[in-house]
Amino acid sequence: MTDFDHEPGRGDLAEIAPDENDEGVIRPEFVADVADAVAAEDPVEVRRLAGELHEADLATLIENLPSEARPKLIELMGSDFDFAALTELDSNIRDQIFEELPTETVAEGMSELEADDALVLLEDFEPQEQSEILQAMPAVERVALQRSLEYPEDSAGRLMQTTLVTAPPFWTAGQMIDFLRDAPEEDLPEAFFEIFVVDPGHHLIGNVFLDQLLRVNARAQLSDVLDQDRRRVNVDEDREEVARLFQRYNLVSAAVVDEADRLVGVITIDDIVDVIREEADEEIKALGGVSASEELSDSIWWTARSRFLWLFVNLITAFIASSVLGIFQNQLQKMVALAVLAPIVASQGGNAATQTMTVVVRALATRQLTKLNTWRVIVREVIVGGLNGAMFGIITGIGALFWFGLTGLGIVIAFAMVTNLLAGALGGILIPLALHRFKIDPAVSSGAFVTTVTDCVGYGSFLTFATLWFGLK
Repeated sequence: MTDFDHEPGRGDLAEIAPDENDEGVIRPEFVADVADAVAAEDPVEVRRLAGELHEADLATLIENLPSEARPKLIELMGSDFDFAALTELDSNIRDQIFEELPTETVAEGMSELEADDALVLLEDFEPQEQSEILQAMPAVERVALQRSLEYPEDSAGRLMQTTLVTAPPFWTAGQMIDFLRDAPEEDLPEAFFEIFVVDPGHHLIGNVFLDQLLRVNARAQLSDVLDQDRRRVNVDEDREEVARLFQRYNLVSAAVVDEADRLVGVITIDDIVDVIREEADEEIKALGGVSASEELSDSIWWTARSRFLWLFVNLITAFIASSVLGIFQNQLQKMVALAVLAPIVASQGGNAATQTMTVVVRALATRQLTKLNTWRVIVREVIVGGLNGAMFGIITGIGALFWFGLTGLGIVIAFAMVTNLLAGALGGILIPLALHRFKIDPAVSSGAFVTTVTDCVGYGSFLTFATLWFGLK
């Protein structure tokens, strides 16, 4: 029987929590119900409403709650709160929450997480606060996290999980399956794909995937079925390199070893997805002159201040481009049409250069652009720039002819368009390559230089051709 008389917040969880028509969106009425339950300090109602949410949906709920209700929600949910949800929040919201939570609550929540997730949260704290939290954690989890914190930031050691399943090579498949069946749940990873085979010194010999374990004869030894050539990463390797390894070889997990080839952890594809997303996010922000650390929750003043420097650099380059117009001020006064059409040439060249620059910067970041193919890519981009320049030169030339009725003006702007799109293609690839060679991040610095090139060449070529064609002085 269907009940049509549910009160708001009293229906089935699926009806009031995540919006089925918009994945990841929490219904406003659900947020209001949770906020009311938190304000009433009703732990039973809070757990009923939010206790079964996935960590990602729980994070979305927290983001939409009033700031003062966020730490209260965690305290009211108690052991039902999944601290993994905090890893889905931006750092500013996490900081606000941690400021209100007791150290014991934070330590207890972190001790329930995988090492990689716990590290994400622990890195938000100052060293003194980290020490206090670690001291409040159980010894096993504390030692594992302290060891992980010793690895370089953004390294595989910070990314890996330290809970994994190992076995000696002389075990049979049947023994391994029995071990997994009988082992306490807390002694196994939350999710895993493979068994790591190690020698008595814990040196990695190879791995056996779970599906392979179930297919082989129960009496077969692991040493006979393991894969010795499986990709592994060093604990100090940069996480971007690890992500490229996963992408290149279609990995779902990879063993992490130290300098002595001893197994110390494992990295899984869910961690790599986060790395790829974060790196792409940083590159997109950098191309727009936005700080990689900027979040939607940042204050207005901090956001304005962080964007000021890049805007200031662009202002300087704009003055440089405008100075080109100053050189031709007499010509502009004699023919107003030049002032009308010049920005079109500069703008189109800038857009074409941005396309090239975006492709090149991304190719540099993913290591697709190498010494072997650099010249081929340069030639390709120049040809593309020339073809587009010719086509848009014809289009703008015809437009200028009909607009101002001057055949010469159409020819001038057509030649200027070809010139500037060629310059944009060259600038869009050579400037990022030069910056990359001098160890400067091309995603951050290329935009201003490329725009300056296309503005100067666009204005300069158009007005120079016009001066020569019409005999202006």
